[in-house]
Amino acid sequence: MSTSTESPVLAGPPGDCCVQGVKHTGVPVGRVETIAGVETYISDPPADTTGPTKVVLFFADVYGPLFENARLLQDYFASHGFHVLGLDYFFGDPIYLHTEDPDFDRPAWFAKVRKLAADATPAWINAVREKYGADAKYNAVGYCFGGPFALEIATTDNVVASAFAHPAFLNEDHFKKVKKPLLLSCAETDQTFPSESRRRAEDILAEIKATYHVQVFSGVVHGFATRGDPTIDHIRWAKEESARSVINWFLRFSS
Repeated sequence: MSTSTESPVLAGPPGDCCVQGVKHTGVPVGRVETIAGVETYISDPPADTTGPTKVVLFFADVYGPLFENARLLQDYFASHGFHVLGLDYFFGDPIYLHTEDPDFDRPAWFAKVRKLAADATPAWINAVREKYGADAKYNAVGYCFGGPFALEIATTDNVVASAFAHPAFLNEDHFKKVKKPLLLSCAETDQTFPSESRRRAEDILAEIKATYHVQVFSGVVHGFATRGDPTIDHIRWAKEESARSVINWFLRFSS
């Protein structure tokens, strides 16, 4: 995960908002396998799925792809005809294991996991592409910590489309290099990716004539797409509409 030291920052590091939210309920149907040395949640499409093989690379927030909410979200994407794979680039050490520890050194944890993730992800992507074949339609979605991974892969030919929701760790260069269709799913209130940064990102995408779509949900905050409270009507709707938008974006470019 490369970041320029000179490019203006648009999405900062995760903050307190990134470790808050509600645990969702449901029964995950996927499984965990090891790919390129990394534990990976895999959720498969329905058996009667037709057409080209479609894959979603799922880059999780700081709770990781094995957290209940993330498993259920990946299962939802899979139910629409995609093989969905989420790598545990935290290697069994997601942030929620530390949220009750008063001595937890969050900056040190981020420094550690950013290196782990940056080192592990390229080989994992190559292994997934080898597993499903060069002719499959690959897509990528990133949440918070995973945002840069979904955006950076959109600068390559390894996917047909990308998406992110409430991202962290982004700068202007990330957007200037985009060459694949990009969906931005955003919260009205987001200290990590504030409105002025979102508007600057839009300006850059327009300047480079990218294919993109921006959605902004009122009344929600950073983290709504993965940890929003489903008992509150407008938050539940935003969470679900974000997921619907992501999968419909991918379907548009994967047929």
